[in-house]
Amino acid sequence: MIEVEGLTKRYGDFPAIQDVSFKVEKGQVLGFLGPNGSGKTTTMRILTCFMPATSGTARVCGYDIFEDSMEVRRNIGYMPENVPLYPNLRVNEYLSYRARLKGLGRSQRRKEIAELVDRCSIGDFDRVIIGKLSKGMRQRVGLAATLLGGPPVLVLDEPTVGLDPNQIREILGLIKGLGGERTIIFSSHILPEVEMVADHLAIIREGRIALTGSLEQITRAAGGSKVRIEARGDGQKIRDAVEKVSGVRKAVLGSRDGLAVLEVEVAAGTDAREGLVKAVAGAGGGLLELSCGRTSLADVFVRITATEG
Repeated sequence: MIEVEGLTKRYGDFPAIQDVSFKVEKGQVLGFLGPNGSGKTTTMRILTCFMPATSGTARVCGYDIFEDSMEVRRNIGYMPENVPLYPNLRVNEYLSYRARLKGLGRSQRRKEIAELVDRCSIGDFDRVIIGKLSKGMRQRVGLAATLLGGPPVLVLDEPTVGLDPNQIREILGLIKGLGGERTIIFSSHILPEVEMVADHLAIIREGRIALTGSLEQITRAAGGSKVRIEARGDGQKIRDAVEKVSGVRKAVLGSRDGLAVLEVEVAAGTDAREGLVKAVAGAGGGLLELSCGRTSLADVFVRITATEG
């Protein structure tokens, strides 16, 4: 549904994005991750034909963003970070206006607006002036407007920015419910939001794509794994021995109830369990627990973006 290859955008000598490439298959929800200023919004504006790229190519629903920009726009529902609402219009007036802009006939307008008002839970506010709505309710109105006309592709740029926790949960629930029936690019720098909604990820750093894939693929390839060890004995000696095991990146020593507790970071593709058991025993420790877990998305994100800026 979305194919991006080598997109670059320059402002003079400054590259906002460089050689950005990724794909989004039909029905996928792609979480587009990156720190503020990393190039997320620039990429999304190019894909929605809001601004041109300096070089590279992209296709949405088979249409080229340069050669068939009007067809691309017809197939995309775009919700920018700052939703363009008219504060002096009532909700139903605004939605009707947006529906007319999308070329919907009167009967289709009425049907879709009624369905979306219900789906986005704004029925009690459809005659309220937009300027009097809360931020969360305005986001709901913006999402309803984005869905008008049934675009197969949705591009949502930081749709939860400025919302309180309850409002965030509601908006994310709406977006998650659209997965499968629409192809979605959802940008954020809030990792739990992305984990809740997305099934695939793209992480952008300093204008370049650093990683793409499913959550499992990314954490496995870039993050490796974590091993937690509890043992009796000299914690410092045990840590020194553990850090010499092949594949161990680092070991952080702590303590609990007089026991040495180590959080061990292991490189991707490495099974260090046997070596860790031997290391603990070799340091005179008594192993009580060794448990393995996947590196979290937060760990991967920090590792990739920590040096940015």
